[in-house]
Formats: sequence, structure tokens, C-alpha cells
Amino acid sequence: MVRRIPRPIARAPIWLYRHHFGWLLGGRFALLEHRGRITRLPRNVVLEVLSRRPGHLTVVSGYGPASQWYQNILADPHVRVWSGRWRAAPARATPLPPDVALALLSDYRRHHPHLTRLLGRALEIPELAGSRPLPHDLPARLPLVDVALASAEAAGR
Repeated sequence: MVRRIPRPIARAPIWLYRHHFGWLLGGRFALLEHRGRITRLPRNVVLEVLSRRPGHLTVVSGYGPASQWYQNILADPHVRVWSGRWRAAPARATPLPPDVALALLSDYRRHHPHLTRLLGRALEIPELAGSRPLPHDLPARLPLVDVALASAEAAGR
């Protein structure tokens, strides 16, 4: 059973982004605006950024594949993102293949051991806190998503 962050605390970073204070969170987080599967109304979620490369962010679905935002991007991958210099940037959110996700999670654990231990405890995924190789089923429980700026996608990067 994954622990849930109380809703007012989880939603507080959205307020920061909407009032132009998202920079206070640094580059470790991103606000993702997606569309509801049924209502088609815009929805917002703040996610941890696991890695960055030009025109791309990799974010994690900490509550797994059943998360509403994750289900919404599967139905419609067109999103807008706020992070760092990106402000309401049109983008496309695509789940990463399990082998790529596992490699990125391993790399993240190697470079950020303290943060990974905290994440493992908060999400009740003890494998993240250990030093053993990550289990192959981890990306199914903790999916990663590539968020590509529309300009990067058009350029084929």
C-alpha cells in the first residue's frame, strides 16, 4: 500500500506555479497540465523530475500506473509543462519502455542515494532504498514518462 500525501500538501506546489513562484522549487519538479479522460478539462499535477536533457524531462508516476494523471496522458499525450525556463510549453508525454525506465531509475539511485531512500520510504518501495539491483518489475509499479517539448518532438530529437 502506497502512502498518500495529504491533498492540501500535494496541491500546494500547483499554487506556487500558478502564481509564478514555481522557481522556488528549483528544477527538481515540474507542473504538468493534462486533460481529463472524460471531462476533457485541464488538470494539473506537480511531479518530480528524474532527469533532463535538451527539450526533454523524465518524470515519475510515484503512485504507479493507476494515477489519474498517468491514465490521462495515456488517453491524450498532449500536455503543457512548467519547469525551469519552460512556461506553459506545449509538450508530449510518453511512457518509457521498462528497460529504459529501469536504467534511468538505477542511474538516479546511484547519483541521488539520499533522495532515493526518502522516495523509497515515502512510496513504500524498499527496493529503492537498498543497494541490490532493482527488480525488473519496478517500472511497472513506478512508471517513468518522457515529456518532450513540441519543438523537440518536431525536430525529431
